[in-house]
Amino acid sequence: MDARTNILGITRKNFEALADLGPGRSRALGFLYKAAFREGRFEPEGLAISREAAGSLCSRFHLALPQLVEVVEEEGELGTTAKALLRLEDGACIECVRIPVPHRGSGSATATLCLSSQVGCRMACAFCETGRSGLTRNLSAAEIVAQLVIVRLKLGWDISNLVFMGMGEPLDNFEAVAISLAVFLDSSGLGFAQEDLTLCTVGLDSGIRRLRGLGYKRLNLSVSLNAPDDLVRTALMPVNTAVDLASLAESLARYPQRKNFALGVNYCLIPGLNDGPGAAEGIAAFLAKAALPGRALVNLIPYNPGSEPVGRAPRAEELDAFEARLKDLGIQVKRRAPRGLSLMAACGQLGGKVRANP
Repeated sequence: MDARTNILGITRKNFEALADLGPGRSRALGFLYKAAFREGRFEPEGLAISREAAGSLCSRFHLALPQLVEVVEEEGELGTTAKALLRLEDGACIECVRIPVPHRGSGSATATLCLSSQVGCRMACAFCETGRSGLTRNLSAAEIVAQLVIVRLKLGWDISNLVFMGMGEPLDNFEAVAISLAVFLDSSGLGFAQEDLTLCTVGLDSGIRRLRGLGYKRLNLSVSLNAPDDLVRTALMPVNTAVDLASLAESLARYPQRKNFALGVNYCLIPGLNDGPGAAEGIAAFLAKAALPGRALVNLIPYNPGSEPVGRAPRAEELDAFEARLKDLGIQVKRRAPRGLSLMAACGQLGGKVRANP
């Protein structure tokens, strides 16, 4: 592994501080920083600086991108869903997914990139392909950011939104995720707005508190609920033994830093496991404790069976019926259309596995 700092994992402010070239070099360093993220280039030798200064930069920084191993695509009504398999410098593999979404107020479509934050995951959710592999290691901030850079440069993906909902639990890798957020938001480089970023968590209460402490008032947060009570949630999501629903609701209620904050709540519907009598009422009770009145949106996600299914995918009429039950209780619901099923790219299906003869 290269001992130099990967420029993709630091903000411009930190880049200039670490470069330590003295006054009068900010403009040149800003050009170099922007080129790294937007063009995938780190070439100090081409700057109008001395040979010694260029050599100093080359000795301290580099730009490293993962290897693009495989891309698989699936066409749909909104456009192309695609999954990219990436190999990191140490040989570990991760996946990221391009998800087409309708653009607000128009018939055109844009795309969200679903980012990974870990190689594997230690949360061990029963319905998740990644969780079955266990945790290999955390990604660095540079490895998180590099997912966006490489798919833009090598694949031409039109990414306008980012969601930390790929492989891994973002708040279990808090330091690197926090740095990557700052890099994504840096106007000198990638220049995303806070409202274009969403972090999805299984509900680590200490991580939620730390995330609030970063002071991002418009950063989106969503939580994977997936159960109406502690008994069912513990069976599906072992993290519930450490952070039960009452504790999770309390942490989420303290998170908002603006009055119009809307909490995203992901509910993966698995027939026979989490859709029984009282399930809708259990969700409503949780929302009453976790969110401001009317400030929660339930994303109803059909279960996507992976290599070791814990159930079957719900039928359309089952989704319709459960959605109606939620709406009857005054809950805002958004039905998540399945995308990437044929690619093993749908929610809960990312495994970071290389196919034969990549």
